[in-house]
Amino acid sequence: MTKVLIPMMLCLFFVGATLVKGAGKNVFDYTLNTIDGQPAPLSAYKGKVVMLVNVASRCGFTPQYTALEAVYEKYKDQGFVIVGIPANNFGAQEPGTNQEIKTFCQSKYNVTFPMMSKVSVKGDDKTPLYQYLTDKAANPKTVGDIQWNFTKFLVGPEGQIITRFEPKVTPDSPEVTAAIESALAPLKR
Repeated sequence: MTKVLIPMMLCLFFVGATLVKGAGKNVFDYTLNTIDGQPAPLSAYKGKVVMLVNVASRCGFTPQYTALEAVYEKYKDQGFVIVGIPANNFGAQEPGTNQEIKTFCQSKYNVTFPMMSKVSVKGDDKTPLYQYLTDKAANPKTVGDIQWNFTKFLVGPEGQIITRFEPKVTPDSPEVTAAIESALAPLKR
């Protein structure tokens, strides 16, 4: 009996330690690279409400850049930031280099919100941030693979994920702006 109990207890200890380790994580524990290749710890946004969006330049949803920029301009002075994260996972709709993506976003949509370097948001090479965002144990409210470009995650000032909006939900829709305003409300106190 002891021979069975000890390995079982060790297994439970390691599983418990792993769960506790993952339980303390939040969005601000991750680092991406800026579109210019510099490290960009997301902890720099601690205390702000953040919207993470996987973007693409050749997608039917690409015109959402206009609404993203408008929402960013509307709320940025209240503690809100949008972080654009290019990904080429869906229909090869983001084939360009980081420099090409940056030029496109600035010249076509006048994007001023932070843009990161291209990553993978789905599959075996999924970046750790997106592994976390879509993980069932860590984030049961937002679990599930990214289905397409322009999926939006709203993150609270302590790095907790508030909600997820699928690509068809525009950044300036009433449900998104209501969620942003609700998340910003405590910052105004």
